[in-house]
Amino acid sequence: MRQRFLQLTLVFAALAAVAMPGLAAYPDKPIRLIVPSAAGGAPDVLMRSLALQLSQQMGVPIVIDNKPGGSYLIGTMDLIRSPADGYTLAYGNVVSLATNRSLLANVPYDVDKDLTLISNTLRLSNIMIVNNSVPVKNVPELIAYAKKNPGKLAFASDGNGTTAHLGVELFKSMTGTHMLHVPYRAATAAITDLIGGGVQLMMINTPVSGPHAQAGRVRALGISSSQRSPAYPDIPTIAESGVPGFEVVAWGGIVGPANLPKDIVTRLNAEIRTALASPAVRERFKALGADTDPSTPEEFRELSRRETIKWAQVVKFSGAKVD
Repeated sequence: MRQRFLQLTLVFAALAAVAMPGLAAYPDKPIRLIVPSAAGGAPDVLMRSLALQLSQQMGVPIVIDNKPGGSYLIGTMDLIRSPADGYTLAYGNVVSLATNRSLLANVPYDVDKDLTLISNTLRLSNIMIVNNSVPVKNVPELIAYAKKNPGKLAFASDGNGTTAHLGVELFKSMTGTHMLHVPYRAATAAITDLIGGGVQLMMINTPVSGPHAQAGRVRALGISSSQRSPAYPDIPTIAESGVPGFEVVAWGGIVGPANLPKDIVTRLNAEIRTALASPAVRERFKALGADTDPSTPEEFRELSRRETIKWAQVVKFSGAKVD
């Protein structure tokens, strides 16, 4: 009887493996994770930390492939053209999943039809920073200076449609100020020009702006979240500095091409949740001023929908455009 039971168990196990080949075999080779921005920026730094943990958990290398440019279009289109087998994934964020839809006249993909949203991974704030030669020390002084000198200040961003771009557009519309937008292909290039005086202002993610502000290479005026950051408690929020209601939060997660098998999505979602709960990733994210923020695929898609509506209103009200 016992022998018969064991035989049946083996048969059922074999049938299960045949019925779910993707889950049984996946992954058995390296996974490519496309980051549609340049090396050294916040998405790159944070995804490398997550990829290292996921690689340890899943037993295969996860290779970061930076594909910057085109408001995240280059990297996102690379993903869309890839096989839906779980071996090519990408970082999708507020730009590729929300702001592009309203800011760009012709987006060559449909978020709802061409992408599989797997899990959000993070939320992080931006710090408004200025070149040390700009004669302002806080947000009220910046507003007064910008109103007195309309068009004199140029602000940098790491691309059209990013929170570095639209965050300042929102600030301008809420304060009645006028500043010129100068988009760059990468946050590292933008902040290098800011430090050198080529541009005067920037509102960029904490992993990029924080270290430069702490080192005194730029001056921090305010943070874009609704509450002060535990990583930078001495930097006041922009909302408490004379712009009530101001809040800009960047977010991003892991996406795949359309029609990614459900068993692979379920596996990846579970692995991402485990990785984001690990002390190594949590501490690394916290040190960079980011919060881990896992989600179900459905919650991730709802986040994309809500943010699309929010930023479409900002684009319409502020008159933001691609520069």
